[in-house]
Amino acid sequence: MQRRKLLLAAGFVGTNVVLLNRLGGQDAKSRAERVQVDVVSDRSSGPPVLDGAPPPPPPEHVFDQVITGGRVIDPATGYDEVAAVGIDGDRITSITTAPVNGRTTIDATNLVVAPGFIDVLSYEPNSYGVWYKVADGVTTNLCMHGINSSADEFFDFFGSEAQRPPVHYGGAFDNPHMRSVEMDLPSRAATTAQIERLAGAFEESIASGYIGLDVEPEYTPWVTYDEITALARVAATHALPVFSHIRASSPDAPDGGSLGALDELLRVADETGVGVHVDHITSMNTHVMQQAIEKIDGARSRGVDVTACLYPYDFWATTLASQRFADGWQERFGIDYDDLEVAGTGERLTESSFERLRADNKLVAAHAIPESDVAAALRAPWTMIGSDAILEPGDNNHPRCSGCFTRTLGRYVRELGVLSIVDALAKMTIVPARRLEARVPALRTKGRLQIGADADITVFDPETVSDRSTIANPAQMAAGISYVIVMGQIVKQGDVLNRDARPGLPIRGATS
Repeated sequence: MQRRKLLLAAGFVGTNVVLLNRLGGQDAKSRAERVQVDVVSDRSSGPPVLDGAPPPPPPEHVFDQVITGGRVIDPATGYDEVAAVGIDGDRITSITTAPVNGRTTIDATNLVVAPGFIDVLSYEPNSYGVWYKVADGVTTNLCMHGINSSADEFFDFFGSEAQRPPVHYGGAFDNPHMRSVEMDLPSRAATTAQIERLAGAFEESIASGYIGLDVEPEYTPWVTYDEITALARVAATHALPVFSHIRASSPDAPDGGSLGALDELLRVADETGVGVHVDHITSMNTHVMQQAIEKIDGARSRGVDVTACLYPYDFWATTLASQRFADGWQERFGIDYDDLEVAGTGERLTESSFERLRADNKLVAAHAIPESDVAAALRAPWTMIGSDAILEPGDNNHPRCSGCFTRTLGRYVRELGVLSIVDALAKMTIVPARRLEARVPALRTKGRLQIGADADITVFDPETVSDRSTIANPAQMAAGISYVIVMGQIVKQGDVLNRDARPGLPIRGATS
């Protein structure tokens, strides 16, 4: 929910320009099944191999790198063995229980060796916050909550030598930014001609590499169903999904509340055939999580391609000038001023400080999500982990910006047992990869720990992995991530970040 535009309370005028499915030949049922991970509990013997991968090298081969002694987990296939991983260049070329030799060796005894984590709901990988992503185990940073620039500007900026990040990067066409900043439509409904212009701009962004559409009707209530549907038809034509911060986040909001808002998104999918994704579902369908899960299960059973993501925290965050804090927010969310906490300081609000900080559009955390909702959403097979944040200078950020993935593994796997480690890793790797890979070739070799896959690997200690970040101090590196490897390059080893390593590559959609 955190939006990195400067939002003015009266009018939601985006003035901070930050640069910085219809699948051919497949029916709706098969579209939905594309993003359902199938973790095999009783798999056949042998290491996992990506389709089309060359055969492993001979036993005498000396690998560029080997990772030995670790618990190797590939959630896509269910492979879960103590094994060695051989890497040559930027590829995994062997997974074996036999002895191996390498020019360099990582001893992963008592550690888990997993595919690098994919953050499906992040923002631009700025040079400050991206290293906290690395420390959280992330190797692919996808800005599917929308990018506040054109695709050409985004890829040119982060593709430059000075700005190239250590992780892979890609993202979505941001409808709020495009309509308010580029088309001067900050707070009114678009005409038919303006919707056509938006659709044309979206087409151009797809040609330049964007891999989805971001819509946010709660923050932009003047955006009509017709506008969303018109853009969704473009996405469906290109087999790209719509990521949506849905129209309401309170059960008591008008027009059916948050469940009615979920129905609206599902109608878009029914009408256009597009794949849809509910952003941070725990902060959108709070207090009605079980009903929301039942709605999505029902939609999927009739062939709708719908998924969701969440960050595993019992508080959400957004800027005080946003539409979320329009009149009546206390009643809508069942909270009061002292349930709000300024991110980066920990200051609890009062009525007077609320008005003062609202003028500065500070981001605050709202203690408003039952942990039972988090657990229920984590158990749904179609959810994935998405941070909805990246740390920025000043540290006025939700701690999910630096601890989202490690918190999942520490609190919800090790401490509470909500998920198995394999299921949790699936939600960080193969499930987000499959959500987008229909039109994104680069993701067909990510999210997997298989022979032939990209050497994007996260090695962690299952006994110590955890988040350290807090609302008062989100700028704290996560614990327990031992190694992060991106395209065969070590970008984190122990507590040391290799800030000279910049192996991140653009994640673009196919051009044909």
